[in-house]
Amino acid sequence: MSTFEREGYQWRETYFVFFEPERRPTLRQIERALRKLNSRFELLDPAADSEGRFDSLTVVAPDDYAALDISFSSGDEVFEQGVTLQKEFRGAALDPDEKRKLVGLAKLGAKFDLLHFERIAEGFGEQDEPDDMLDPSALLLVMDALVELTGGVGVDPQSGALT
Repeated sequence: MSTFEREGYQWRETYFVFFEPERRPTLRQIERALRKLNSRFELLDPAADSEGRFDSLTVVAPDDYAALDISFSSGDEVFEQGVTLQKEFRGAALDPDEKRKLVGLAKLGAKFDLLHFERIAEGFGEQDEPDDMLDPSALLLVMDALVELTGGVGVDPQSGALT
């Protein structure tokens, strides 16, 4: 079940982790890495392909008022998205390491989409909700762990940052 379908959650942003298809981890490797990050993470709806490689998973981070839907994709559309992101980031102020990562982005044929959701507290509407409830820590920790696990490149398309 996607978090889009879960009552009480609102989508906020999407980050990506691009990597070489051969580096696709198993579901078990992902679960182990995420449990090391935070024992309070709830891992829901895990899915793997017939060989046990990761397909999708939802991470609920109650302390951060957040959830993440993580899904795998590969192929031509991933290469095309890498090329598109290269064009979009071309004029951005990047450090040398980020520039190196940007150059290689279009050569990476697999990715994880990390859809970040905010848990909406009861009694608050979108207009009067306190700004300090959503904590991006879970998103950033998970993205960094996936980058390390895959040897990939993390992308925040909103800010133009590459990790």
